Amino acid sequence: MGKRLREQSTFILAVLASGRSHGYAIISSVDELSDGRLKLTAGTLYGALERLEKAGLVERAGEESAGGPPRRYYEITKTGRQALAEEVAQLNEAVEQLRGVGLALP
Repeated sequence: MGKRLREQSTFILAVLASGRSHGYAIISSVDELSDGRLKLTAGTLYGALERLEKAGLVERAGEESAGGPPRRYYEITKTGRQALAEEVAQLNEAVEQLRGVGLALP
């Protein structure tokens, strides 16, 4: 892919890598995965999903309604999985480089 992902996009893709999900569940899962460090609003989430969809990294996976308003579901694409794997590899490489200069990292 070459271009780095935004942090929020990386976490959204990581959540979707475990299965399709709808907006509120993605927001909750990102919050949990980031130990509360990354708080997404609905506007931020849907803007990111739109960008990820245009880039071919996620796609809509239907709508369902359980008596309330319909929930739009999203899933990661094969290209999205590849981009996530590349981003994780780049992050791991950066951590190793920082360890190489004597930083005490976990």
